[in-house]
Amino acid sequence: MRIAVARESDLYEGRVAATPETVKKFMALGATVAVARGAGVASGVTDADYEAAGATISDTPAADADIVLKVRRPTAEEVAGYKRGALVIAIMDPYGNDAALKTLADAGLSAFAMELMPRITRAQSMDVLSSQANLAGYRAVIDAAAEYGRALPMMMTAAGTVPAAKVFIMGVGVAGLQAIATARRLGAVVSATDVRPATKEQVESLGAKFLAVEDEEFKNAQTAGGYAKEMSKEYQAKQAALTAEHIKKQDIVITTALIPGRPAPRLVTAEMVASMRPGSVLVDLAVERGGNVEGAQAGQVAVVNGVKIVGYLNVPGRLAASASALYAKNLLTFVETLIDKKEKKLAVNWDDELVKATLLTRDGAVVHPNFLPKTAA
Repeated sequence: MRIAVARESDLYEGRVAATPETVKKFMALGATVAVARGAGVASGVTDADYEAAGATISDTPAADADIVLKVRRPTAEEVAGYKRGALVIAIMDPYGNDAALKTLADAGLSAFAMELMPRITRAQSMDVLSSQANLAGYRAVIDAAAEYGRALPMMMTAAGTVPAAKVFIMGVGVAGLQAIATARRLGAVVSATDVRPATKEQVESLGAKFLAVEDEEFKNAQTAGGYAKEMSKEYQAKQAALTAEHIKKQDIVITTALIPGRPAPRLVTAEMVASMRPGSVLVDLAVERGGNVEGAQAGQVAVVNGVKIVGYLNVPGRLAASASALYAKNLLTFVETLIDKKEKKLAVNWDDELVKATLLTRDGAVVHPNFLPKTAA
């Protein structure tokens, strides 16, 4: 049972799919582990660290691997170097990437998308969306504070009083909750909004004020899986009016709203941005999906009439060491379910609900029902 830890080819990706700690645990399961040369450097892990844990360092670790671990979906060039029949486990970003899925299928790979892991008790330790979003929410506040030209907490000094910054979080999932907690720890006055009614209590428990149009539609605005539903145009208009008035008074706004498989909803219009005071900051955590903020530019800090719009890509990767440690643990706990611990060999149960939920391709075909080719749907 050979496991390869691949190096990420994306320029913005500093994370790595295994740590020395998880390498040791893979070896205890009976695997041999090969790590790509330099794979962990951006996360503060040296080749020597991996070797000390028992891994071998290789320029082509995936060539004969039974399992290939990655952070991001492999490119066509990378796939060409993988063994047919190998399991490839990564954050696959499958929505709208049919050609990439076909490449994985044509290569005869069993590709697993970690972000499709079901949100059930058994899979909590495998939930990459939560582990990475938690860090993104924290980093968003740190980035906002770095761009904001004033202090966040109220400071009473002999020279005068510095008022506390007002921070508004839009979207209260894992990222939003961590952003609230972090902004509160830094001494800001925090408010937050979300279309899911269950979040009101969570927001208030963290010491923030909840803002929403609380009508009948709002009371039924959550899917069985815990995600936000797309709201009607009428509700969106009412919520936008309430939000627009609130945003005028804010110093920092952080947006985190994403709907799986769809472009990010537009939450902050150009008019709302224009209503903010010069020196204010917006952080758009959904910029890779089109953005929640009008005027956000992927990978840049845009300045509009003195208001900064932060659109950094791969925000969890801006905390590469922490993000890698959590992601590597997510992968380890999932891979453990694919191994027969007595026989110490790969033994995938293709009927397991975790496998069914995450498996994209197998035996030369796309098999996940959400991504079947249109002719076969």
